[in-house]
Amino acid sequence: YNVCIMAYGQTGSGKTYTMLGPQLEENFAFSTEDKSELGIIPRATQEVFRLISEKPPGSYWVEVSVVQVYNNDIFDLLAKDSCGKVFGVKRDVVTTREGKSDVPLLTHETVENASEFLHLVNKGLQLRTRHPTLVHAHSSRSHLVVTLTITTIASGDNFGTSWEEEQISQRLNKEASCTFPQKTRDNRSSSSSRASSPAQLEATEKLKQAKTRLQLVDLAGSECVGMSGVTGAALRETSFINRSLSALADVLGAIAEQRSHVPYRNSKLTHLLQDSIGGDAKLLVMLCISPDRKYLTESMQSLGFGTRAQQVQRGQVKKKNFPVQSKAK
Repeated sequence: YNVCIMAYGQTGSGKTYTMLGPQLEENFAFSTEDKSELGIIPRATQEVFRLISEKPPGSYWVEVSVVQVYNNDIFDLLAKDSCGKVFGVKRDVVTTREGKSDVPLLTHETVENASEFLHLVNKGLQLRTRHPTLVHAHSSRSHLVVTLTITTIASGDNFGTSWEEEQISQRLNKEASCTFPQKTRDNRSSSSSRASSPAQLEATEKLKQAKTRLQLVDLAGSECVGMSGVTGAALRETSFINRSLSALADVLGAIAEQRSHVPYRNSKLTHLLQDSIGGDAKLLVMLCISPDRKYLTESMQSLGFGTRAQQVQRGQVKKKNFPVQSKAK
């Protein structure tokens, strides 16, 4: 199942520090000198690769994408120009026929260890939009979404096919070959001739793959305009930030109340995160609260959001049975 971990709170309350850990001021890169201060994103990635290292080689691989949701638009922070330089490219999120959220043309980079992952995220962080306010000198003006897509390669029992089902399938195949021997031979020869086709190999591989997402989200901070003192373009950014956070609260409220309709499409942020906060996905929300008394109103608002998130109740996650190619069918 998919998992989403996000940090929520007002500007300057420590969300980016919670998710990323300390960053070098000159380029906002990760500072890994003190391992005890690492944020959720590097820690989670290290744990993922530790678990993968315990599995058979080649049974898993990990792809990474880094996007920012800025002014209700999605920007691919790993896209490259014709010279190979990384720059943000505007993308859009769509819903597939299967009801899943997807971002066409989004850059996915394959990584083999946590170091490669952190290097890619550092590249994306250079392009993240920031703007100084009266509350925070390096206020993030966008939602950062780092996605690890973990592909599992397996077959047989791992994909929900029992021994009995396998025996039935083999018996039906045998009966079919006895009844239609010439047709079966023709099918075998034609399939053998197409075996080297990349499209055929890809189609076969898809039947043996299961993909899950781990989405790590550093939300932009909710803001009171009177305190942040923003004007002009920054004021417009604040409007989009607050609206997207309200849309996120509405989605969690709809899930908590088990409404028939959940308004994922009211915001690009919630549409992007749909597969990781809906269905049987697991969502962890960390509230970042400022200890300053003058931010009491914002702190209470954050606690209200947390209360709404805590009301979401999900049953026991059930293991999905993935389709297995069956000649009998």
